[in-house]
Parts: sequence; C-alpha cells; structure tokens
Amino acid sequence: MDKDNKVTNKVIETEVPLGTVHSAAIEPYRIRLFVEDEIVRDAEITIGVNHRGIERIMEGLPVEKANSLTEKICGICSHSHIWNSCLTAEKGLEIDVPQRAEYIRVIMEELERLHSHFLYLAHGSEVLGHETFAMRLFYIRETVMELLRMIGGNRVQYGVPIIGGIRPRADLNEMRIQKIKEGMDYLEEKLVEFADRFTRDPMVMSRITGIAALSKEDAIRLSATGPTLRSTGVEVDLRRDMKQYDPFEFDVITQDDGDVKSNLLVRVLEIPESIKIIRQAIKDIPEGKITNRSWEMQDTDIIQSYIEVPRGKLYHSYKLEDGRVRNVIVRTPTITNVNAMEHACIGTHITDAQLAVVQCDPCFTCTDRAVQIVDHPLKKSGKKNRNSII
Repeated sequence: MDKDNKVTNKVIETEVPLGTVHSAAIEPYRIRLFVEDEIVRDAEITIGVNHRGIERIMEGLPVEKANSLTEKICGICSHSHIWNSCLTAEKGLEIDVPQRAEYIRVIMEELERLHSHFLYLAHGSEVLGHETFAMRLFYIRETVMELLRMIGGNRVQYGVPIIGGIRPRADLNEMRIQKIKEGMDYLEEKLVEFADRFTRDPMVMSRITGIAALSKEDAIRLSATGPTLRSTGVEVDLRRDMKQYDPFEFDVITQDDGDVKSNLLVRVLEIPESIKIIRQAIKDIPEGKITNRSWEMQDTDIIQSYIEVPRGKLYHSYKLEDGRVRNVIVRTPTITNVNAMEHACIGTHITDAQLAVVQCDPCFTCTDRAVQIVDHPLKKSGKKNRNSII
C-alpha cells in the first residue's frame, strides 16, 4: 500500500548473496540470487576465489615436470589432467604408447570417474539434507579410493601417466587385478541397494523432480558439457571419439528432463558403465611393455587435446620449445556448466537454488587458474606492474 493506503502492484526485488563460504558448498564461490517473492528471477555466480595461477607457473617448465604439476589443478580429476597433458605432448611428438599402458590409463580414468560420481551423489545428498545417504555413499566410495591408492600409491594425485606410457609402480599384477575384480563386484552390489532406496524415498524424489530444469536447446546454447548436457537428452560423449576407448563396449547414458533428478540419474547409471569398461580392461589387458622411451624431444607448434572427464570436456594445449612448455591453456568443464546453472536457477524457489547449482557437479578449484587484468590504471599509463597479470 502507498502513503494514501491504496493498494499498489509494486514489485520489490531482493538480492540474496551466498558465499564465498557457505555450509552447502564444498569450495568457496559467490552466488547472488535476485529474488522476487522467494522465487529466483536472476542469478550471478562469481568464481576466482581458488585462483592459484597454475598455467603461469607451468610456463617455461620442462614438459615432464609441467605434466606432474597439472595433477594439482584438481584433486578429484588429477589423473584426467596429467593424462590429457601427456596426451598433448605425445600428439605433438608423435609418440606411440604401448597398448598395456593405454589399458591401465583407461582403468585409472574410469576409477576416477567412479569416485567422482560417488562424491557427487554424496554431496548432493548433503544438500538435500539426507546425511545418512551421504555417509553411506562416502563409505562405498572408500573401495574406489583404496583401489586408486593400490595402483598409484596415493589416494589423490597418483602420478600414473608419463610421456610414452605409465610409471612402472602402476603396472598391474595378478593380485591387483583380483582386487579390482572384487572391488567392482562390491560396488555393483552396493549401487543397486543405494539406487533402490534412493528412488523409493518420497522426500528425496519430491525435492529433485522437475527442479531447475534445463532444456536441450538452452544446454546447447550455453555450451553445457558432460553429464549435464546428457541429462537434457543430448547423446554426446567424447570417449566415443577417443582411440583409447575403441576396444571397449559401453553405453552413453542420457535422460530427457534436464532437472536435478535427470542429472542424478545420469551419474548413477554411468557408474555401471564405468564398471563394465574396467572389467573388460582387466580381462583383455595385453601383455608387453608399459613405456615407450624411444622418442626425441623437439620443438612443436601449439598442440591441443580433448578428453572426456567426469564433468565433461577437458581441454589442454601448449607448445614445446627446447623441451619446455609455452602458452599453456587448460579449460575445464565447470566454466560452461556453471554458466548453464545460472540459467537453470531462474524460476526456482530460493531454497532450491543451491541444489540447482550443485546439480552440474561444479569443481571451482580446477576452474580457477588464470586471470588477466585488461583494464588497469597502471597499464594505461604505460608503467609496468608485476600484478597486472595474475
């Protein structure tokens, strides 16, 4: 009502900021929600809090040392980064990787996909307020973490790929193969139990069905990738185009609704496909050497490499000069998926906004790497400042 006690239709929009530290967020980031009557009308996600300048640190390092540094980009996808970085060098230097090493690299990648998807489901359960589901999923995930530790020596940053193959300590013997078989049997059994209880829980299903839906057209327009894109019905998986996956049969999982439920189901159903790939790999793993060191370092032009990682398309590029990397660029899936989630937030209730963001499985630490200041007073004056490029 106005001052004359007349009813008016004036709409008041309120900004609700979350972050940079929030109890529902694993990593620090900031989201601004512009709310009208508790409905989100616009959203803005700001990243950059986790910036460490890894691309700049890599500049000028010997290529093998730079490859090892890429593991520090992301603790969840550390194998994905070092594998793609090695693939970049191998492509530029025309190195043939032994088949046995290729199989073990794929096994590591699929184990990492398993632990990433279980982490996603556990964190999603936390956001939903279901602590019991979250703790049980973390318990199941421990089997994958122990297999990664057994092969690579660490639970994080395993250091398995090197240029031309894998490290000798990561080779698989009969004992390790048997452990992997047992682990896959256990995961398959527990996944069936979890999926049955999860989909039968009316509280959970009511919180995720129809929430923060992204259309197929918007997903394509906003360059969504990976499971986030496949949850809208787009059947795209870069593993289909990777020669490393040619020996293996697997299905590309899609859903049609693009909502939180579809995002969850895509990842739940991708877990058996990863188990299927791992079983094929350990059954048919070829004998032979695991490293090809018969190559010579040489200068290259810019080399590019794309692979499919748990969150979507991962891009690495650099060129080699005197054995050192130059012009490093790393582009992770989250940067475009978060853009799509800003759009998915619109129209949701404010209590579902955080759920809308985490449905794309964002990883802000691996997204934040380099920031260039293009408009700076010292830059305009011609003075040099070592902080002009961070």
